[in-house]
Amino acid sequence: MKPIKGLLLASLFASTVAGAAPLKTDPAKSSVSAVFKQMDVPVEAPFKQFSAQIDYDASKPAAARASVDIATASLDIGDPDMNKEVAKKEWFNSAQFPKASFVSSSITPAGAGKLTVAGKLSIKGKAANVSFPLTVKLEGGKHVFEGQLPIRRLAFNIGEGEWKDTSMVADEVVIKFRVTAAP
Repeated sequence: MKPIKGLLLASLFASTVAGAAPLKTDPAKSSVSAVFKQMDVPVEAPFKQFSAQIDYDASKPAAARASVDIATASLDIGDPDMNKEVAKKEWFNSAQFPKASFVSSSITPAGAGKLTVAGKLSIKGKAANVSFPLTVKLEGGKHVFEGQLPIRRLAFNIGEGEWKDTSMVADEVVIKFRVTAAP
């Protein structure tokens, strides 16, 4: 059995935040990745396909809303065989659960350029309420939302059977994201 370098999503999951006016996401300047340890070696694997819908007005951050969908089969661990492996039933089961999603339930100001985002993260048929900090700044007239959402892969049944053993792939995964969007 080959070691799996990555997992998770969420990335998604977790991934973005938003406000009161619809923004257009710039996919070329946005990213979502899973960061984890495989055999105690840090790995960062990007999700190649995701979409984010963000409503955000800096003057009304509490009115913000966000949702993110991540194609679970798009995790790129850097090896085609491993990429196929993580799409299998034991990992993401991408055939049955093609996407992971995050939908915000509240976004609250947490200081200058900072927000706290809460919402529901759904991966592989399991849903959990999550909360994470987010920074927002302007770059070249665009809003840049950045953050990290720590999750436990086993809570979402990512790594079933013999892959539940966390000595090969750690249970702790961080969904890391940067979403650039403009009006």
